[in-house]
Amino acid sequence: MKQLHRKDLFGWSEFNEERNLDFHSVLWVRDAGNVLIDPLPMSEHDHDHLQRLGGVNYIVITNSDHCRAAEYIASSTGALVYASAGEEDRFPIVCDHWIHDKEEVFAGLIAYQLHGSKTAGELALLLDHHTLITGDLIRCHIAGELCLLPDAKLTDKALAIKSVKRLAELPNITAVLTGDGWPIFSHGSEALHRLARSL
Repeated sequence: MKQLHRKDLFGWSEFNEERNLDFHSVLWVRDAGNVLIDPLPMSEHDHDHLQRLGGVNYIVITNSDHCRAAEYIASSTGALVYASAGEEDRFPIVCDHWIHDKEEVFAGLIAYQLHGSKTAGELALLLDHHTLITGDLIRCHIAGELCLLPDAKLTDKALAIKSVKRLAELPNITAVLTGDGWPIFSHGSEALHRLARSL
């Protein structure tokens, strides 16, 4: 895994040839139990690295299309699975906790439910008020510039735009770690504002 912009954050990726971009997963290392976000399958190297960093206690899934390797990792490690309450009646794997809007999932990690994306109540996660972790709705296909999920994938574009503008109003965001595309490690608020103005 690669260390990200903080000493307690690591990531690993998988290149998707169909979309010509990377899919990403995040590990948050914490004394109260490590958290994986939208975990992709792990190489032996990354799995060994994870063990050296303390393993995994919790898995947070931003939307049902990002279950990825969560079920396998949970079954093999005993990690608890958290996902959006917006998908409680249709989520494809067993979850231990359903996350609601503006819930502090763990100390320092606040969830925001987004609407109008391809799944109900997709989550964006704000870590320590400065790092925003997104699933599908907010992406980065061109380095440094955020974009919206393509119209054909949206269930309600007006609601999707409203959700983006809500996140853009959050102050002092430095980094935006997208599930798909490039991460943004600085000037995150400016990138969100540019995206919101473009919609």
